[in-house]
Amino acid sequence: MALKPEERTKQDSTDDKLFYEHPRFVTHVDDGFIQQLTDLYRERLKPNTRILDMMSSWVSHLPEEISFAHVEGHGLNAEELARNPRFNHYFVQNLNENPQLPLEDQSFDAVLNCVSVQYLQYPEAIFSEIHRILKPRGVAIFSFSNRMFFQKAIQAWREGTEASRVELVKSYFSALPGLTPPEVIARRSSLPNLLQWMGVAGGDPFYAVIAYRSS
Repeated sequence: MALKPEERTKQDSTDDKLFYEHPRFVTHVDDGFIQQLTDLYRERLKPNTRILDMMSSWVSHLPEEISFAHVEGHGLNAEELARNPRFNHYFVQNLNENPQLPLEDQSFDAVLNCVSVQYLQYPEAIFSEIHRILKPRGVAIFSFSNRMFFQKAIQAWREGTEASRVELVKSYFSALPGLTPPEVIARRSSLPNLLQWMGVAGGDPFYAVIAYRSS
């Protein structure tokens, strides 16, 4: 995986911190997507483990019934992060300016990223950091849909299809030695059949790419 320089560009090239200066206390995907993500976390995350929720906000969609030893939050808006009830601690950092995480080697059991991977301009560096901070057999779960802040997504994402975006995230994992081959979960909307029968179209598709640190 090697993005070309133009594939890293954004329509809005101003500092990302300015774009996220004001909090957005909304969810960026629908309830069906959120339920599928919470169910996935319920399957893959273990109690009393250490979690990094990367590029997060005021909500993490973690299962309410699971207690974790520590949940570290990261994002670009301190007000949003302060509102998140699951965080034991959080920090603000622009990963496109500084990809090095202020976290110790092999200190987390899981790294999560929900609907934000499309904004990473230097994923090679970020995924190297993810490998560094994961414990052996630790898991990384990157979930996304077809929504985005178009002006802040990188060109490779903006101009891609849903299928090519899945392949792009897979390539981020596959390019890094020490991670297992990425697993893909791709599901259409989980709208109830009644709503579909009534003609309520679509709903957010759910994609997740998952890999484990193997060494």
